[in-house]
Amino acid sequence: MRFFNTLTRQIDDFKPIDQNEVKIYTCGPTVYDFAHIGNFTAYVYWDLLVRTLQLNGYRVKRVMNLTDVGHLTSDSDEGQDKMEKSAKKQQKTVWQIAEFFTDDFLRHFRGLNCTEPVAIAKATDYIFEDLQMIKTLTEKGYAYTTTDGIYYDTSKFPRYADFGHLDLKGLEAGARVDFNAQKRHLSDFALWKFIAKHEDHAMQWPLPDDIKDLLDFTAINQKDLATDETGAILGYPGWHIECSCIIHSLLGETIDIHTGGIDHIPVHHTNEIAQSEAAFGKILANYWLHNNFITIDGAKISKSKGNILTFYDLEQKGYNYMDYRMWVLQGHFSSERNFSWENLAAAHQLLTKWRNFAALRWQVKSPNLIEGPVRLGQAARSAEHEMMVGDFTNPILEGVNNNLTSAQTIAKIDELMPKIYQNPNNPRSDEAACNGGLSASKALDFWQFIDDLLGLNLLNSTPNLQDEAYNLIKDREAARTSKNWQLSDQLRDQITETYGVVLRDTDDGTIWEYK
Repeated sequence: MRFFNTLTRQIDDFKPIDQNEVKIYTCGPTVYDFAHIGNFTAYVYWDLLVRTLQLNGYRVKRVMNLTDVGHLTSDSDEGQDKMEKSAKKQQKTVWQIAEFFTDDFLRHFRGLNCTEPVAIAKATDYIFEDLQMIKTLTEKGYAYTTTDGIYYDTSKFPRYADFGHLDLKGLEAGARVDFNAQKRHLSDFALWKFIAKHEDHAMQWPLPDDIKDLLDFTAINQKDLATDETGAILGYPGWHIECSCIIHSLLGETIDIHTGGIDHIPVHHTNEIAQSEAAFGKILANYWLHNNFITIDGAKISKSKGNILTFYDLEQKGYNYMDYRMWVLQGHFSSERNFSWENLAAAHQLLTKWRNFAALRWQVKSPNLIEGPVRLGQAARSAEHEMMVGDFTNPILEGVNNNLTSAQTIAKIDELMPKIYQNPNNPRSDEAACNGGLSASKALDFWQFIDDLLGLNLLNSTPNLQDEAYNLIKDREAARTSKNWQLSDQLRDQITETYGVVLRDTDDGTIWEYK
């Protein structure tokens, strides 16, 4: 397997730390609002990563976080906590906001058939770990105080600019006039934010004395800070520290793969690396995979542009999760893509085509039987004439192993599908496998492989028709044979109306397909 690794800026061969288990961390959402379709692009691509690793024989241990505190409206540690802002706007508590939008996110995440991580970790469940890490960084000389919080001194970490290829001197020179003068450097970031005495911030935790005693508070008027009944200063964690602590707690000091969006490279992931590697003295991750954005009408998705689309919007247009998943997989995780309804319609059509190929498995006939559908595996086979499933699946896996090239993978699958039954004009003849296709039972293995890789639910979404439907199809074929076209048309319409499928007449007989 090979991936484009942001750490090295090149495609690297994948060498896991443990040959049996791959550890992955995925940056999850901040649960303050509805996630739009662009947000979910990442989770489809990282699900493809998980599925590809599994098909290569690895056991995958993946963790994803949910940010429910500390993500400010500015990456430079300014502005309001997004959770607090949303709560005030909607006149709910921050806990209600977190619960509602977490449930909404997970509903769509699961609707997209994304593989469930071994843990979905909420930031608020790791406050103790945050504080322990802050203590470690303070003891090692990386932390200092300002009137609004505890900050990480990026100058103490010589490799700070390396990951994001940052021009720190240029950033300092371009600093705004209202830049927080108490920060030693523009790139310094908050580990912990203090709450001002009259600040309305519902999420708050006390700063332990063993950390406070390590820091210099001489220049800070502590009377201006909110405290609890014991006099402990109240605050909440910065955004970046949650990921470092969750990784360290659940996955260990060095993981195989860290995933996220390209917007995380210059700030969030750069800060994760700085604080984790300073605290624990180990490389945070060996491979970093970053997904690019999608645009709509060539413009970045944003509320100000009014071009945000959610899955509720897609549903109103008649599309479902799998249609969108197919559209996402037709691109590459590192490429920017433009979303359009026309492209989504094309993805829907391709998915319908594949579902109809999958549905042929119910309609394979044995040459030894005169009539009636045959369940997979029933037809007699001649083993020496059968192709192996690997003849079809190995080229597909080899392709996706090369930097998750999902677009080329889908093109390859689309090319191979007609060959499964060898003769697409004679799909119901199980004899076709003798000429290079797959037997009925092996065709099922092929479809299972495609579902395991792409997660498109082709098998689950293509159930067999009831026996009554096949009886009607047989009656219609008899009407056609006797040239009773009126009855033939009536039966065709009845089948479509009752069972939601359309009939296609071929030289080998009638097959049914999804609309």
